[in-house]
Amino acid sequence: MAGYEDGNKSKRRIAIIGVSSFILVAMVVAVVGGVSYSNMSNEEEAASSAPPANKQGGKSDISASVKAIKSLCQPTDHKKLCEDTLKKSAGNTTDPKELVKVAFNIAIKYINDAANKSQVLDDLEKDPRSKAALGVCKEMMNYAIGDINKSFDSLGEFDISKVDEMLDDLKVWLSGAITYQETCLDGFQNLTTDAGAKMRKLLKTSEDLTSNGLAMVEEISTILAQLQIPGINMKRRLMELSVVGHDELPSWFDNGRRRLLATSVKKIKPNVTVAKDGSGDFKTINEALTKIEKKSNYTFVLYVKEGVYDEHVVFESYMHNVLLIGDGPTKTKITGALNFADGTPTCKTATVTALGDYFMAKDIGFENTAGALKHQAVALRVQSDYSVFHNCRMDGYQDTLYVHAHRQFYRDCVITGTIDFIFGDAAVVFQNCTMLVRRPEENQFNAVTAQGRKERRQAGAIVIQNCNITAHPELEPVKSKFKTYLGRPWKPHARTIIMESFIDDLIAPEGWTPWAYNVNTESCLYAEYKNRGPGSSTKDRAKWRGIKKISKATAVKYTSAYFIGGNRWVPQTGVPYVSGFTRKSN
Repeated sequence: MAGYEDGNKSKRRIAIIGVSSFILVAMVVAVVGGVSYSNMSNEEEAASSAPPANKQGGKSDISASVKAIKSLCQPTDHKKLCEDTLKKSAGNTTDPKELVKVAFNIAIKYINDAANKSQVLDDLEKDPRSKAALGVCKEMMNYAIGDINKSFDSLGEFDISKVDEMLDDLKVWLSGAITYQETCLDGFQNLTTDAGAKMRKLLKTSEDLTSNGLAMVEEISTILAQLQIPGINMKRRLMELSVVGHDELPSWFDNGRRRLLATSVKKIKPNVTVAKDGSGDFKTINEALTKIEKKSNYTFVLYVKEGVYDEHVVFESYMHNVLLIGDGPTKTKITGALNFADGTPTCKTATVTALGDYFMAKDIGFENTAGALKHQAVALRVQSDYSVFHNCRMDGYQDTLYVHAHRQFYRDCVITGTIDFIFGDAAVVFQNCTMLVRRPEENQFNAVTAQGRKERRQAGAIVIQNCNITAHPELEPVKSKFKTYLGRPWKPHARTIIMESFIDDLIAPEGWTPWAYNVNTESCLYAEYKNRGPGSSTKDRAKWRGIKKISKATAVKYTSAYFIGGNRWVPQTGVPYVSGFTRKSN
């Protein structure tokens, strides 16, 4: 009897793997297969449409395919688009490998086609700012393709025991694909040409299909959680909020990476040393970047000695596993002054940009000195997945730190600024950091955060835990003259959670302010939990629908272990880390 039961369990396991694998593959097809549905010519539609049914079983095959597609598209917000694009690609087959092969090729072709069309717009456009925005669009589309590629590759060999991690990855990467498309469109804000409207039309279907993909992933997560299959922990239950699993390294961790952030710079042997005085391998950081291997699985340690380095530095997307380390956040500083007012698109103003995955930084400062008058001027932009920053400093005014996309963790850092000085749509946790609010221009106010989640299913949120939000010395004497808010909702589903933190008396009683004319106040999610300090009272907070009172059960979902899966990757770096609540009273 035991053998019979084991056999049944085995069959059930195989069936679950088969069904889940089909759903996941079909989900990727829905995302990538219809990216350019609205841009296809009649001849191209005819070439990709379903072949006529054969005489033997053709109608049955088509019926099965249509039923599968309808079921898959059910939870999406754009059902007709979902069904139409899949029907065009599927023919009469339900073979997931064939669906992926056809859909993936179509996606690459037409995303590139959209990039080419943006180039045509660029050639016709005379306005310098619009041309710059179109250049950003081409770059962002490449990043979107990269995230869809990662989603595709992750399907490889399906491992039921790690399905929760796979789905987490898919949510983060597909969220990134939406963010990049939105970043493209953001570049046309307040411009007088029609290039933005044309670009929005080109990207409409792509954004809708990516949204559909997120809906499918969310539905799969819900279904698997409800099944309560042994070995699958879809809800990542935190029975004990302590750091666990430190000895089980993720596959992308090399032995050299482990505990590097806990090691003194004197004990680390750098691959390359940069020193302004000539005592290193190079005098500039950009010279040193040429030594970084493409997509290396081994940590590349770039040590920058004490000094001020006036450089515009980009750690490209192929630069994986880089550790940037200095002699201290006020001793080693990378500085720049690019800004929006002088004509540079916001995402290009960053003094330092970290694109490659698994980026780490320790004991170093990032600065943009453009000042409040120059408006958007980024010190650091990060879209590196699994990135960690320890004992770093980011100094600027408006838009200091751009947490653009993917999973990020900041510990013991100092961030200074005025308006929206922590902004973006990463899934990011700040632990034990200090947010210093600076003095703005006379006609300005301050906002610590501006979160940019466009879709309700996207993975992003700004989580500020056990941090200090207080006035910079330059603001302290005149803080009563300027309104300072915890944040404002940049996009419709902006999400920011501040918990267990010290909030000083510079924060206005209402706490939060609208983006403009009450825009995004109904659909955002803003919450405060167990904070302290003279500015922490929620008694007179703004009364928007999007401002929520949350329970402990909800707050725990925004702790590091749960929200960014931190137990799997943060402790291995050696950075100080708390997986759950930081205070025992919780």
